[in-house]
Amino acid sequence: MINISQLRLETHTAARMEEHYTGILEEMSQLILLNMSRAQYSSLFNDFIESEFFLIDGDSLLVTSVCEESLKPGQSLHFFYLVERYLLDVISKGGHFAIVFFKDAEYAYFSVPELLTLRTALIMHLQKNTDIDVWTEFSGCLSEEWSFTLSQSCPYFLILADEGLNNQQTHLFNFLIIQSWATKVNIVLFSGQTSDIIRLYAYFMQSSYSKQLFFKQFERVIMIDYKTLIQQMEKYRDLDLTTLFGDLTFNNMVEKACETMSLLKQLWPEGSDIRRVLCVTSCSLLLEMYHCFLDNREKKASQQTCKGKQEQGSCLTLKDVEDFCKLHCLSVVFQLHLPLSRRACSRFITSGWIEALKTVFKMKQWCEYFILSNVHMFEFWSLDLLHLSDLRDVPLLKNIAFYYENENAEGLDLNIGDAIKKDYVHLWDTVSKLVENFEVGNAFPLRTTECHFLKKTPSPVKESSQKKMPNLGFIPMSCALVDEFTGDILRDLPFLKSDDPIVSSLVKHKEFDELVHWHSHRPLSDDYDRTKANFNERTRDPDYLRSVQKYHVFQRFYGNSLESVSSKIITTQGAKPKNDCSKSRSTKTRETKADIIARENKKRLTAKEEQREEEKWKTLSSSIEKEMKRNLSSGLKKLEEFLKSCKSNSVKVQAEKVGLMACLTAWKEHCRAEGETTKDFSIAVDMMKRIHSLLDKYSELLQEADRKLIARCLTCLGFVELASSLYPTQNETDDIKMKEKNKYSVGIGPARFQLKYMGHHLIREERKDPDPRVQDFIPDTWQRELLNVVDNNESAVIVAPTSSGKTYASYYCMEKVLRESDEGVVVYVSPTKALVNQVAATVQNRYTKILPAGQVVCGVFTRDYRQDALNCQVLVTVPACFEILLLAPHRQSWVKRIRYVIFDEVHCLGGEIGAEIWEHLLVMIRCPFLALSATISNPEHLTEWLQSVKKYWEKVDSAMEKTTFSKKNAASRGNHHKDQGQARQSYEVRLVIYRERYNDLEKHVCSVRQGEVCFDHFHPCAALTTDHIEKHGFPSDLAFSPRESIQLYDAMLQVWKSWPQAQNLCPENFPLFKNKLVIKKMDVRKYEESLKEEFTNWVKNGNQEQARMVLQKLSPDFHDHSGRMLAFFPHLVEKLREMDKLPALFFLDTMAKTTCKRKKKETRTHSSKEL
Repeated sequence: MINISQLRLETHTAARMEEHYTGILEEMSQLILLNMSRAQYSSLFNDFIESEFFLIDGDSLLVTSVCEESLKPGQSLHFFYLVERYLLDVISKGGHFAIVFFKDAEYAYFSVPELLTLRTALIMHLQKNTDIDVWTEFSGCLSEEWSFTLSQSCPYFLILADEGLNNQQTHLFNFLIIQSWATKVNIVLFSGQTSDIIRLYAYFMQSSYSKQLFFKQFERVIMIDYKTLIQQMEKYRDLDLTTLFGDLTFNNMVEKACETMSLLKQLWPEGSDIRRVLCVTSCSLLLEMYHCFLDNREKKASQQTCKGKQEQGSCLTLKDVEDFCKLHCLSVVFQLHLPLSRRACSRFITSGWIEALKTVFKMKQWCEYFILSNVHMFEFWSLDLLHLSDLRDVPLLKNIAFYYENENAEGLDLNIGDAIKKDYVHLWDTVSKLVENFEVGNAFPLRTTECHFLKKTPSPVKESSQKKMPNLGFIPMSCALVDEFTGDILRDLPFLKSDDPIVSSLVKHKEFDELVHWHSHRPLSDDYDRTKANFNERTRDPDYLRSVQKYHVFQRFYGNSLESVSSKIITTQGAKPKNDCSKSRSTKTRETKADIIARENKKRLTAKEEQREEEKWKTLSSSIEKEMKRNLSSGLKKLEEFLKSCKSNSVKVQAEKVGLMACLTAWKEHCRAEGETTKDFSIAVDMMKRIHSLLDKYSELLQEADRKLIARCLTCLGFVELASSLYPTQNETDDIKMKEKNKYSVGIGPARFQLKYMGHHLIREERKDPDPRVQDFIPDTWQRELLNVVDNNESAVIVAPTSSGKTYASYYCMEKVLRESDEGVVVYVSPTKALVNQVAATVQNRYTKILPAGQVVCGVFTRDYRQDALNCQVLVTVPACFEILLLAPHRQSWVKRIRYVIFDEVHCLGGEIGAEIWEHLLVMIRCPFLALSATISNPEHLTEWLQSVKKYWEKVDSAMEKTTFSKKNAASRGNHHKDQGQARQSYEVRLVIYRERYNDLEKHVCSVRQGEVCFDHFHPCAALTTDHIEKHGFPSDLAFSPRESIQLYDAMLQVWKSWPQAQNLCPENFPLFKNKLVIKKMDVRKYEESLKEEFTNWVKNGNQEQARMVLQKLSPDFHDHSGRMLAFFPHLVEKLREMDKLPALFFLDTMAKTTCKRKKKETRTHSSKEL
């Protein structure tokens, strides 16, 4: 294509006009280089954006592809292949992007018009032949239009080259980097990018406050230097044009090109292919410009007084250029007619072009640029732009030139056929008609002069290697496993013959047993043997046993601190038949005398328990009531503690009513004291919380007086309609007066009040029918599905938010295996050692079981240590260690004991490090599994893949059962119980998804304003743009809290006063909220979905401007901090303490901590010097 080193040298020495800069260019370069050294190398599509919108700088893409080492010189088709390969890779990984080409960036190529033509063709190709979004309307990166576009599209990052082809282009890239940082757009570098099947790795430079401040401080100087740089490059362009075209300016050349195109349109009104059009127009324009060039040269030569300065001999004649244009036309015809496979077989000419031809090439490339850049002016002309990527093939042109100069100098004796000859004549006749200032020669003969365009070299043609190429193919082998895995694929692959030298040269190695070393025959060891054992399982030393006892006591203590669950004593009951459960449900067994006695005893125990709870309440009620009168908040906390421990519903109703009366009294006192100006709604929230609890949990126990009390409280809050629906009053006029003059009213409707102030107190939809399999709580429907999965020995992919209860299925699975036998093993795979320690401690605290000597309930195996790993029933380990055990030949007897595998945080399958190990485990295990995660973006695809794996193992197990059935002996029948769990497993893989979080998450932005730490609420819609909503809708994982749903509705109503759906979506009129005493979370979720659907309709139905204003209104008012957030860290903690938001987790940036330590060290050094 072009010699890059030569290009950089030429453009570096092109500083023929000195321009004075303010010095900001050097400071920008230093800032960017400093941040490049600190850039993070990350996986873009996994760690950052997934489907987020980003930008690619088109000139950076061009520069990166041009500098690609594998690029074949002179072939534009290969260049376009490299560009499209990269873009296709990005698109296949889910990238959503646009490519931007700035108009000012053209100036960087004017010294090398070949790249200028290539850039123009690339833009046209991407616009006309692909679906990629290409932006070309912006003059430069510092324009107001570009800043506005960035603010509207909100790209997450911009992919950019870190170095240009010359200094001027590097400066342009630096300006773009600085401006992107200033607008909070991150930078990703082209250099250093690597890609695999699902990830794209690159260096990531994040926008920060200090970088934004740099642009603000030097904005005026940056603008001045940018304009100076553009003016300098424009002068370089004019100087180059003057050298070639004399007095013709840039605009004059544009007019010439348009005139040529207009004339061609008259000659070819039906249109044509872009390659033919560019060939004839550029050749005709070149001939005319070269004719003027020679005239100007002769005029200058006649005016020179010194003959020694004449350079007539170094210039080609017009006839020489005509011959060259003929060769070019013929090469274009070959491009049109020859398939790529034939063009790829052309020989490689090592000879270069003569020096005198450089001027011709440069002029022709300029002509091609002027033609291509003005093609759009003839939009009504039928022009086929499909082959924009194949405009130039220099190796083919060299082959043709070499033939006529060296192999057949007498004329066209090639057997090219009539079609190619006719096409060539047509092109050259058109060139003759387009040239108006002088006569152009005939199409034949092609060469009319003796000038050689190629340099004479000793070896002009690259000789092919004389060494015989070895045969290519696979070495024949026979393996049942490989044959089964590959199937019919091997039939279509080439295989070497047995007498081939490569095959015969192979030495047959000595066969040896894989369980022993080949030289010493000692048993092989693995990483399990090499991992440190915390305790020696075989020793019986008293000190050792005491240390083991202390270890287990600590584990139970640690596990109890993680969750307050009482330990269960497990006894082996054997595996129950699969139809036991169905029989117990369908058949009604006769109640025995023992059952009657047990039922009566249970009733008596329940009555005694009820009496004890009532006595306990009578004892505590007075103190709790006094505490609520003294301090309502602390009194309610004591009431909540009592309600958690109380098991009697009737006693709970009494306690709730006491709390409700206390809240009512406190609310009235508060309203009398504060008046109507300010009211603390926290008391009203506590009151409604008590009402929700009474009506939802204990409605069947409420008496008429209780309902009257609740109605009274609702009326006091101003919710008269709700009170009337619960307990209608006799005097309606009194109700109306109370509604008008209620000084205790909260001032808003009941639905809005519940959504705005009670979001985290709203009750979830819960089942009230107990499940006999679970004693501690009543599982939800989706949790019961998990229990069914375990009971049926099925596998499942479980996707549910954190703390939603998905881990309970794991413990149910462990308990099931522990009860079935003493042989079965459950393996719990956790991604980190910290989680391994937590799970192991929890298991030891939950379960106690009497096992045979040498066996324990729970064991641990990590890279650092192992504890009872192979003699436990519940092994907690990390993926790498589990893989060691699965692949170890002498651990296969233990592997056969595995009944279930639980993969926690299975989304690590898509991580950067260790992902392949998770994949290996999921493929290798033969038993059922549970795959748990809260953040899987494509659970359906994962489940489909896992189901295919299970189907494969089902076929394998079925074939093995048929093969081994006849070989079973008495011993195997005696050990049949060990394989029982495995034999009756199901190969079904279920997908269980639960989207609801137990607690709503709200985001806040922390900033420093006037020396104070402040928090601003960040609405989820603030992270979206109208473009994203139009193309992708609302992300499935973007959930609102109830308060945020109200905020969205209010913003939509404020922006569009005449909104047609305003009344229908008003909280008080929404069907699921209207006159509803207890609004539940599921009701709020449906309201949220209705708002999202309506807002999406705004965007898609022509109301984008209103939608954009809503998003802007919901965006927080960002305040730039001082850049010293670490200095304000203690103030941040104190602020959180005042807000009652502690404890909290803090994540400090590594770079920021390093900077802080360095400054601290510098301060200490300075202080010591002063001392």
